Amino acid sequence: MLSTEKFNELCRERQIGVDELAEHLARGGFDRQKATIAVRNWQKGLFKPEPDTEDIRRLATALSAEVNDLVDWRSSYRYAPISARKARLVTQLISGRGVQDAMDILKFTRKRAASMIDKVLKSAVANADEQQADIDNLYISSARVDDAGVRIGTKRWIPKDRGRAHPIRKKACHIHITVTQA
Repeated sequence: MLSTEKFNELCRERQIGVDELAEHLARGGFDRQKATIAVRNWQKGLFKPEPDTEDIRRLATALSAEVNDLVDWRSSYRYAPISARKARLVTQLISGRGVQDAMDILKFTRKRAASMIDKVLKSAVANADEQQADIDNLYISSARVDDAGVRIGTKRWIPKDRGRAHPIRKKACHIHITVTQA
């Protein structure tokens, strides 16, 4: 996935404007106007239209950089069966660290969320490895946990005094991890 921060930084360093980048994209199937709109959206962090691998390759050649200098790799675990509050404790431990260091921390963390986050991290590293990234120089650029509400099928009741019933709500969360090459 195209990294907005890296893309904007390379544009500033190389002093290449939107028009030059749009010209390189226009050769790839976009017309000039749509290519300009797409480049502006990508600089803002809006991925409409979503850049495919060919678009990223054309941007890299226009910026005279490698493709891995423009991308980061993401992985997510949707509807993980744990509350977001508990999973955030573990993601705060690994955010901003190197991948190998984070895997070591997760291996020895005695929280239930650690195994789930470790799987997501390994998936993001596998995505990077598939695109020939240097695995030794990867670090976690963002680790985010979003609330997903009550898990489906877990609305139950516990009986209380005087005929009352209190609900039991088991929470779920979405775990997102992004790794970037240093």
